[in-house]
Amino acid sequence: MGSLLVDFMQAGKVYKQLLKLIEEKGGLSFVVIDPPNQAPELAGKLAKIAQSAGIDAIAVGGSVGAQGELLDSTILQIKSNSALPVILFPGNIASISKHADAIYFLSMLNSNDPYYITGAQIASAAPLKKTGLEVMPTSYIIIEPGRAVGWVGRAHPVPRDLPYLAGITALAGQYMGAKLVILESGGGAESPAPAEMIAYTKKMIDVPLVVAGGVRNEKYAYECIKAGADIVHVGTALENQSNDLSKAEAVLKKIAEAVRRGGKEKLAQKK
Repeated sequence: MGSLLVDFMQAGKVYKQLLKLIEEKGGLSFVVIDPPNQAPELAGKLAKIAQSAGIDAIAVGGSVGAQGELLDSTILQIKSNSALPVILFPGNIASISKHADAIYFLSMLNSNDPYYITGAQIASAAPLKKTGLEVMPTSYIIIEPGRAVGWVGRAHPVPRDLPYLAGITALAGQYMGAKLVILESGGGAESPAPAEMIAYTKKMIDVPLVVAGGVRNEKYAYECIKAGADIVHVGTALENQSNDLSKAEAVLKKIAEAVRRGGKEKLAQKK
């Protein structure tokens, strides 16, 4: 599978699909749906327009509140309105639902609290195994400003002007077994991780790189993919338009197209 370092035969169905799409497209766009921010019925409608707009997957979760009946109902509505893979993006050990397809098994590598590095993972491992969910070990790296997720996770955010710190942290995560790396600036951030940081990090690792937080428009989406990201998460840009589904779909179409364009250009450069 190109330069992506993974035991492909041992990978799960969703992860294999993501690797294949990255190889084909050069870049993917995921919508992030945070259950407390909209009713399950609206989440289903948003998933439907996301698929229509060309989005590649749905990540479900958030820093707080995404759990229990609300989480289950949200995922069921998403899956009844969309054929896109649903990946849990957990904010805590309660953010597990058997109705999803896979889960980011997150370790916040630059947290000051061991709970977010290994403690929550130990506490959730046995319940998670019972669900049968596909588990994707993921290094979660908080970038300034970090916002709510950085505060909740007691992170020591990577300064935006020090790309190498993100790169070596991501490499350490890969060496410890991560199959994905997420550079997270926090939901609602003014901008995503800087292009220089994305490029440096991608050069250091051989697993897919996700950029989350601050990807609020097509310009940022394109720049992230062109800099080296394999996947971008889009959350706030969708939430800001969730009261007008036609506007929301237009926003997602622009972002999905920008990601496709950036991916094509990136693939062309590799030839």
